[in-house]
Amino acid sequence: MTAVPEDLDRDWIAALPKAEVHLHLEGCVPDHVAFGSEPVPDPEIDNLADLLAHLDTVCGRIERADQLGEIARLLSRRASAAGALHVDVIVNPSHWPHWRDRLGAMVDALDGPLAEAEQDGGPTVGLCVSLSRTHRAAQAEELVDRVLELAHPRIVGLSIDGNEAGGSHNERFVEAFGRARAAGLRRCAHAGESSGPEGVREAVEMLGAERIDHGIRCIGDPGLVADLARRGVPLDVCPTSNVVLGIVDDLASHPLEALRLAGVPVSLNTDDPLLYGIELVGEYERTAAAFGWGRTELGRVARTSIESCSTGSAGAATGVAGASAIAGASASGVSASASGVSASASGVSASVASAAGASAAGASAVGVSTSEVSAAGASGACSPVLSGVSLSGLTAI
Repeated sequence: MTAVPEDLDRDWIAALPKAEVHLHLEGCVPDHVAFGSEPVPDPEIDNLADLLAHLDTVCGRIERADQLGEIARLLSRRASAAGALHVDVIVNPSHWPHWRDRLGAMVDALDGPLAEAEQDGGPTVGLCVSLSRTHRAAQAEELVDRVLELAHPRIVGLSIDGNEAGGSHNERFVEAFGRARAAGLRRCAHAGESSGPEGVREAVEMLGAERIDHGIRCIGDPGLVADLARRGVPLDVCPTSNVVLGIVDDLASHPLEALRLAGVPVSLNTDDPLLYGIELVGEYERTAAAFGWGRTELGRVARTSIESCSTGSAGAATGVAGASAIAGASASGVSASASGVSASASGVSASVASAAGASAAGASAVGVSTSEVSAAGASGACSPVLSGVSLSGLTAI
């Protein structure tokens, strides 16, 4: 891995306006919230099946609303420290045995702390309720009906995730996604991680997915790559996760850069950050080092993240303006302004945006700095970036 260019220090990356659109709530559970003072399991996770099993274990420990509230608060703080102005959080009720039949109560427990954080200048957060690939059609449609009945403003989209090694079974989910679309929910789908190019094509053409989570195995079908570029379908890419789970050998061989150069919109995300001991600024750093990116490339990727997130079009447009201006700024110095509030990169403590007790097993494989695995998740001590700035107010100097 080559060195990060000198003009791409962590402060600059943290101040870059961005969104995170591929983040699982299940991968944002700090050890101290799930296990308290009990011994914390430390499994070796190097494939998707083991990851999903571990998520079941961790989420099964979350029984109380105050635990969910703490997860939400710390998620928002980490996002602020990384300069994320908006986060789309995927929530799959199947992983949460104490909440899967109480979706309304679960959303309420998350909503209060998220709303408080937003009022204090934190990022806006939308929840994307996720179907599981193991669901039968009737189960998927029942979950969508519950979401529509709740009509909770915190829920902005429908997702689907899970292991596709045994088949994507997209035909089961056509009706569920159709109902979500008719109701005005955004739609994203995991594909092209444990499935090949055909999973990506089906997600777009059968399910009507507006974004594809991962999607990188589309690289095996040049015609599909060209089609995604023509349609402008964004891929919500998680490079470190792909390395840890063995989807690619290393960052240098990741198809992200080839897809970007082919015109496919791509964003950078952390997937399950507390399990990997990573945070969003580090993901930008590692990717820039792997592909020799500078400010222009990172600004374009940040722009895609804002364009594809679930906020309203007005907010997205102003956020894009800020990211675009920063992408084209000179190396002499960059700052962002929102409603007259200037945010300087100096003094931003980006390293506190990582997780207490996060496993370093996968982190070392992709060059994650130990400074990323800190106690911020436990202490809640984070320095917000662009405090008080919302997507709807973001402009560039």
